[in-house]
Amino acid sequence: MKAETQAIRVPERTMRRIRIECQNAILRARLTPSSDEPVQLWCVHSRQETDHAFGSQLWYFNGHAANEDQRRVPLFGVLEYSLQFGLHELVDGGVFDSAGERERFFTVYRKGCIRESLWHPGHRWLAFGMLIVTVAAMFRFLPRLLSE
Repeated sequence: MKAETQAIRVPERTMRRIRIECQNAILRARLTPSSDEPVQLWCVHSRQETDHAFGSQLWYFNGHAANEDQRRVPLFGVLEYSLQFGLHELVDGGVFDSAGERERFFTVYRKGCIRESLWHPGHRWLAFGMLIVTVAAMFRFLPRLLSE
């Protein structure tokens, strides 16, 4: 994914807070951050605060951590901030199992929701089940209606 932000200046104090929130998100995912390997952190979306609306920033982080079995696993995280009166307020943060899951989150973040297709496999199974029940009901009750 290509970062859509231009160079933004983030104060060192804010960057320290973002790094701490990154570590907290990793701990909430019940992973142990790797102390010998730094976590990569970058801003992928930034909307500046205006007189009429708050701003927002979306930060990604990558790294490795140890899971409950002490096996090293890659981590793909995201932190969402609201910019209110020049202050960064954490809205949401999480760690995903793959970069694809994180990109799906980004799609929902940008568009607001994901519309499911009518051709989704679950929808096809539901339609097939309804068809079977309808046909079974017709064979069950049609002879009674015709005999009356």
